[in-house]
Amino acid sequence: MLFRFFSAIQTAAKTTCLLLSLSAFYLFYPGLATAQQHLIHFEKYQLPNGLTVILHRDTTVPVVAVTMMYHVGSKNETPGLTGFAHFFEHLMFEGSKYIPRKSFEKYITNAGGSYNANTTQDRTFFYEVLPSNQLALGLWLESERLLHLKIDSIGVNTQREVVKEEKRLRVDNQPYGTIFIEVLKRAFSGAYHWAPIGSMDDINRAQLGQFLEFYHTYYVPNNAILSIAGNIETDSTKKLIQAYFSSIPKGKTPIPRPDPNEPPLTHEIKDTIYDHIQLPAVIEAYRMPKETSPEYYAAQVLATVLSGGPSSRLNTVVKDQKQLAVAIASIPYFNEDAGLLINYGIANMHVNPDSLQQAMDEEVHKLTTSLIPEKEFEKVMNQIQTDVVTSNSTMLGIAESLANFQMFYGDANLINTELQKYQRVSREEVLQIARKYLRPENRVVLYYLPESQRPATGK
Repeated sequence: MLFRFFSAIQTAAKTTCLLLSLSAFYLFYPGLATAQQHLIHFEKYQLPNGLTVILHRDTTVPVVAVTMMYHVGSKNETPGLTGFAHFFEHLMFEGSKYIPRKSFEKYITNAGGSYNANTTQDRTFFYEVLPSNQLALGLWLESERLLHLKIDSIGVNTQREVVKEEKRLRVDNQPYGTIFIEVLKRAFSGAYHWAPIGSMDDINRAQLGQFLEFYHTYYVPNNAILSIAGNIETDSTKKLIQAYFSSIPKGKTPIPRPDPNEPPLTHEIKDTIYDHIQLPAVIEAYRMPKETSPEYYAAQVLATVLSGGPSSRLNTVVKDQKQLAVAIASIPYFNEDAGLLINYGIANMHVNPDSLQQAMDEEVHKLTTSLIPEKEFEKVMNQIQTDVVTSNSTMLGIAESLANFQMFYGDANLINTELQKYQRVSREEVLQIARKYLRPENRVVLYYLPESQRPATGK
C-alpha cells in the first residue's frame, strides 16, 4: 500500500530505512518519466460511459497486466474527511455482490497471478498480473469494483482497523515515519496539505453514507482508465471489455476538482520534531514545479545531480568525504498541481545537525551559482536514460505508464517521446531551475531530534 516504511534497526542501519521509506513515496508517485527506445504501440478508445481504455499487445511474454487507474487521491478529500482515497484502496478488496468477502486475493493467487494497489495525492491505482489466458478474470474483478462493490458497516469497520494498524506500524511507531506528513502540513496550505494516509480521527468519525457518497462520486467509469498490456488478442479483448464494462453507468454527479493554485511560500519555515530516534535528521523540502510543467524534466535532472546514486554530490561530498551523514538523498515528489524536492540527511554519530545542514546547503548553493560540469552532466543524463529505458521493462510498467501519461497529460504517447524531453534539457536550464526554486524562502526545514533532547517543560 502507500506507506512502505521498513522495520527499523539500531544506529546506522536504522537510518537506511528512511532512505527506503522516502523512496517508497517517490516510487508510488509516478516520479521519473517512463519511456523506451523502441516504439510502444497501443490503441486508445473510450466507451460511451466515459471509461478510457488503452491496449498494448506484446506476445513475447505469456502474461497480461490488467490495471485500473482512478483520478482520485488525497487531494480530492476535504478537511475533516481525510484518508478516504487510501481507505478505498483497502475497501476495494473487501468484496462485491458476486465476490465473497475476502475472496479477491484467492481468485488471483489461484490463477497464478499477483496483485496490489497504491494511492497518491492525485490517483489510485489497482492492478492484477495474470497468465494471459486469465484476462477475463482480471476484467471481471475490476468491473465488479465499479459496479457491485460491497460497502457496508462490516467492511468499513474491518478496514478501519486495518488502516489504523497500518498507520501505527508504518508511521506512528516507525523512526522518522512522520517526515512526509510533517513536511506536507508545512509546505502546502491547500489540497496537498495532508498525506494519503489521512487522519484516523476522520476515518473513525466518517459515516457509512459519506463513504458511499465518495465512492459514487469518484469510482465511476468517466473517472477511470483501464490500461491493459500483455499477450492479448485486440479484437477479443475489446469484446470482453464491452461485455464487462459497457453496462456500468456513468457517474451521476460532476467530479469535483480542487483549486490547483497553491499559494507560494514567502519565507523559510523551520521547525523541530522530537522522535524516538537515535540519530538526528535534517530535512529540507523545496517547493517545485508541478508534474506537467515544462520545467519538470530539468527539475528531475537537478534531483539526480544531488543524489542520484553513490557518485552524486550529496553522497560524495556530505556522506563520503565529510562523513557527516550515514544516509543522504534528494527525493523528487511531483504532483499534478504542485511539487517538492525533499533533501534529507541522517547525521553521523556525534554530528551536530547544524553542521549537516550547512554542508547540505553548500552543495545546493553550488548548483545555483555555476553550470554543472559537462562530464558530470553527461554521467547524469546517461543514468537518467538508463532509468527511463528500464522502467518499462515489464507489462505492468507499460500499462501504468500509459495510464499515467493519459491521465495527467492527456497523451498516452508520451511513453514514446518523453525520453526526448529529457535529452533536450541543457545545463543552462538546470542552473535556471536551481536558481528559481532552491531558495531558502521557498523551503521547509525540519530537524528531527531524539526524544531525549526535548526541552524539559516547567511546572
